[in-house]
Amino acid sequence: MKTLLIAAAALIAPFVTTLAQAADDALLGEARKVAMSIPPKLLASLQEEISKSGPEGAIPVCKDMAPKMAGKVFQETGWKVKRVSLKPRNEARAIPDEWEKAALEDFDKRAAAGESPAQLEKGEMVGNEYRYVKALPVQPLCLGCHGSADQISPAVKSVLAEHYPNDRATGYSAGQIRGAISVRKPFQAIAM
Repeated sequence: MKTLLIAAAALIAPFVTTLAQAADDALLGEARKVAMSIPPKLLASLQEEISKSGPEGAIPVCKDMAPKMAGKVFQETGWKVKRVSLKPRNEARAIPDEWEKAALEDFDKRAAAGESPAQLEKGEMVGNEYRYVKALPVQPLCLGCHGSADQISPAVKSVLAEHYPNDRATGYSAGQIRGAISVRKPFQAIAM
């Protein structure tokens, strides 16, 4: 009997592993789609506002519009979305938790070793949640607010100082990892 159970378990194990991998792949695809739904919309809104009122006028797009976009995504999908960084601008919203911090630190190491920041991502079940982070490389458009001191105008510096007195999100160059978009969604354990 014991031998029969061991044989049955050995036969079933590959199927269980395959099913688990398929579920993980599906969650990764869903999380990736949710995470990447916001950056193109945010960049388009930034470009539009910069053309109307300059970089200093576009600060509210990142400050106010991005969280509203994330809230809308949550209402539509159930996925919580936020931007996190090791050098946050907004201490109320952008501080990574331990899992996000470890992922960001790993992204920095991998980018330093030559991996493309645009390709860096991580997704996995953590407890009863699926967690996903995708690195956000600095775009040339972002340098007016996130670049080196000589790239940021006095008007932008003034607005940033007003809204973010403890701002650490400057000194970047195009292509560096600015932070990550982080998504998470709780799931009930599936009984087999």
